[in-house]
Amino acid sequence: MKAVLLSVHVVLAIILIGPLTAAASLFPRYAREAVAAGQDHTGPYSVLQALHRISTGYAVAGVAVPVFGIGTASAMGVLGDYWIWVSMALTLVGAALLAWAVVPAQRRIMELLQTPGGTDSVPALLPRLGMVTGLFGLVWAIIVVLMIVRPGSSTGV
Repeated sequence: MKAVLLSVHVVLAIILIGPLTAAASLFPRYAREAVAAGQDHTGPYSVLQALHRISTGYAVAGVAVPVFGIGTASAMGVLGDYWIWVSMALTLVGAALLAWAVVPAQRRIMELLQTPGGTDSVPALLPRLGMVTGLFGLVWAIIVVLMIVRPGSSTGV
């Protein structure tokens, strides 16, 4: 059962968190292109719509990753290990960044791009969004390292 839970947890992380992180990271680049394209709602704007849809949809589905992670940790008897708790805290940080910074900024940028004259405001929002999406990706990278190294574990490196 442990192997099944671990497999589902890892597969879900790869299938959901990976594309979510990539979509969030690509959004600022295509927002710059959409600003350059002006009111043309094809091309870069269509890509932005897809990236935003991935960011929101995969975020909801991504809740399954920590659920299976907690189940896996419990089955393996490591739920009390500090690296699990650090990973869970970082997961909450990543979720908070996504819910309260990344997705709202994406939504605001898309609204501005549809508003006449709104494209003038978008470039000011992009550096912060780029920074937050970078932090979001860094959080997941740290979690992956914790999952592999498992500090203090008898099987840790």
